[in-house]
Amino acid sequence: MNEIQWFVHTCQREGLDAGLRELNARVPHRYTGVYRFEGDLMRNLVLVDKAGEARPEQLAAVPFQDSFCQYVLREGEFRTADTREDRRLDGHAYQGVLLSYHGVPVLDDAGELFGSLCHFDPENKELSDIEFATMQRVARVIPVFLRSRSAGLSLPAE
Repeated sequence: MNEIQWFVHTCQREGLDAGLRELNARVPHRYTGVYRFEGDLMRNLVLVDKAGEARPEQLAAVPFQDSFCQYVLREGEFRTADTREDRRLDGHAYQGVLLSYHGVPVLDDAGELFGSLCHFDPENKELSDIEFATMQRVARVIPVFLRSRSAGLSLPAE
């Protein structure tokens, strides 16, 4: 079973949260999340924390101009292992606060930008090209599980 089949199978059986927990277990980052673009905000829909703590309030909704997700929108992806060293982020509110961010876009059924899937950490963390490619592939199947989540439906098992 390849990683996308595995992700889909996990989400079908246990839900998107479980799929993201499995995805997070593959990487060194503390957090893995899905954020939705809502005008001037990035709203968190699902957040996995390796430390098992409750979602910090400041991660529930982030002003778009303060989010690293804005770079995902502008560039089609965004990768930085250490924001302190990333000149693209000079002057950004969270440069040096959130050190690692790797994000990819999540598109809706019409191919429009819905939000982002990201791994991030308050410490500097590298993400391999293989895991980044996995993120990109996972992002393509996430909308199915967001729909089922919002509709309160469970998908049938394979």
